[in-house]
Amino acid sequence: MAALLSDGERFLSRRDPVMKKLIKQAGPSVIGQRRNRTSFESLVRAIVFQQLAGKAATAIYNRVVALFPRGRVTPENVLAATEDSLRAAGLSAAKVASIRDFAAKALDGTVPLRSLGRLPDEEIIARLIAVRGIGRWTAEMFLLFQLGRPDVWPVDDLGVRNGYRIAYELPAMPSAKELGPLGEPFRPYRSYAAWYCWQAVHIARGEMVTPGD
Repeated sequence: MAALLSDGERFLSRRDPVMKKLIKQAGPSVIGQRRNRTSFESLVRAIVFQQLAGKAATAIYNRVVALFPRGRVTPENVLAATEDSLRAAGLSAAKVASIRDFAAKALDGTVPLRSLGRLPDEEIIARLIAVRGIGRWTAEMFLLFQLGRPDVWPVDDLGVRNGYRIAYELPAMPSAKELGPLGEPFRPYRSYAAWYCWQAVHIARGEMVTPGD
């Protein structure tokens, strides 16, 4: 397995015995794997999936995609679709407003899709949270799983916080404020540490389900 590990995973294995154990249990992470979706598709999907169970969200997303010519999720196609058709696909009024706002901001350059991947992490987050319905957590998940950024530490994520508690056998789950400095030893590969914290939760449940699909 060692030959399959990334630089980030090898770094964590050398730096931290708890991470080394998790990496042996869970295997290589999905951080940095190439995604088939465009950045726009990825974020539209993230908006659809907010606060919904996976199967229900997948069904709604598939109905939304079916509205567009050749299933192409683009800003132009989103804005061309009527609000009624988007609502009929299963989207709430708030999510329709979010997706349409994202499409408009993609076209006016607020969210520069073509150059987004060349921007620093914090600038990408700032651009994305200007969109209605996209918060810091969604932006961080985009950095982690769509762009494969190696040093994202999502302190507001309950799964990461709970996984850290499990992995390091803490009596209580650290708060977001407490988790921040706990990630410092993992720089510049905090994204990988976050992924293995998620895996700690799944391993504790007897599952091997990885987030970021």
